Amino acid sequence: MTRRIGRIAVGLVGLAAGALLAAAAMQGTLTYYRTPAEVSRDPEVRQERLRVGGQVVPGSLRRASERTEFRLAEDGHEIAVRQRGVPPETFREGEAAVVEGRFSADGVFDADQVVVRHGNEYRPPTTPGGPADGR
Repeated sequence: MTRRIGRIAVGLVGLAAGALLAAAAMQGTLTYYRTPAEVSRDPEVRQERLRVGGQVVPGSLRRASERTEFRLAEDGHEIAVRQRGVPPETFREGEAAVVEGRFSADGVFDADQVVVRHGNEYRPPTTPGGPADGR
């Protein structure tokens, strides 16, 4: 009986260690971001480096040489974003994006990285006459 309890205890310790290792490995792969609404409710985060995610507001995208400006919106709140450089090729108005950077003194979010968010559904490309075309 005591031997069986010892084996169970060793097994539980092994499972716990495995779960901790898995959680530690995933820690670096998870990307947390705040919404414009969360940023507006907590002005303290404006002092930190952070990620903000939302929809690129249609009509807000402006490109001038090495600078891109746009607005991100979600939950009824918007923030102005400016980025030096060119955003990813798939970056579009009306699409979801995550920006990483800091708020400047003028209240604009200075992004040094822009990532386009993708949905979790895969749809194969439609080709005329192909299986996804429905013919």
